[in-house]
Amino acid sequence: MRNIALCISILLCSASSCFAAHLHPEKYYQNKWCSAHQGRSEVILADRTRADCVTATRAIEFDFGKKWAESLGQALYYALQTGKRAGIVLILESPTDRKYWLRLNSTIAHFQLPVDTWVMEGETQKQ
Repeated sequence: MRNIALCISILLCSASSCFAAHLHPEKYYQNKWCSAHQGRSEVILADRTRADCVTATRAIEFDFGKKWAESLGQALYYALQTGKRAGIVLILESPTDRKYWLRLNSTIAHFQLPVDTWVMEGETQKQ
């Protein structure tokens, strides 16, 4: 019984450290940007998928830098579903994340994809 309790404690501690990796959750950045751009957050599409933000002209995916490639596929799919132009807001929380911004934009340029991009720098919490 003590071994089971120990295993559960270890799992809970390691699970919470997964969420501690970012300064803020993705939704924080999504709500802030989407609101500032007169968009609607978490828009449910016809096929029951959910676009992070939809504005009058764009369907936008938000993701952290490491997920730059995934964000590209999702943004293109949201654009297909909405008939709007694809957009990506890439969240960069450290200077080393800049490489993901370069990867994203060089891929878009190389394949001449109809995708607009914006960057949001990670914010530290104010004390």
